[in-house]
Amino acid sequence: MEEKIICQNRQASHEYYILDRIEAGIVLDGGEVKSVRLNNVNLKDSFCFITNAELFVKNMHIATYEKAGAFNTKNSKRDRKLLVHKSELVKIGSKISQKGLTLVPLKLYFKGALIKMELGLCQGKHTFDKKKATMEKDIKRQTEREIKNYR
Repeated sequence: MEEKIICQNRQASHEYYILDRIEAGIVLDGGEVKSVRLNNVNLKDSFCFITNAELFVKNMHIATYEKAGAFNTKNSKRDRKLLVHKSELVKIGSKISQKGLTLVPLKLYFKGALIKMELGLCQGKHTFDKKKATMEKDIKRQTEREIKNYR
């Protein structure tokens, strides 16, 4: 199936080491789906948590759909339920209970007609790790530029 990316959390790869990736479905209203189709989504500062054997995403902003009726005006940053298999949820729950691991939304995309979310099991980076990664990226970019100009 084809994947069309709606929104990505670019900051997550800078802030965390991504150890594992998980695909999850998401429960949305009709107005929210229409707003997602218009790319009115932001994953910045969003994270996932487990309560009562259910997985939720918090702080994901989906703008309210302008043409929706008066009954369809919900909080744009409300908690939204994510759909995963029970066995995956148990595996995720055991890993999150470890010290320093968290579940972060990485991207939102269409898989056929369905809206899916890619979650990353992440471990936080220290500031010196972030600086080192930025330096390595700059060095790589500089060498590619010099190779390009050499030819």
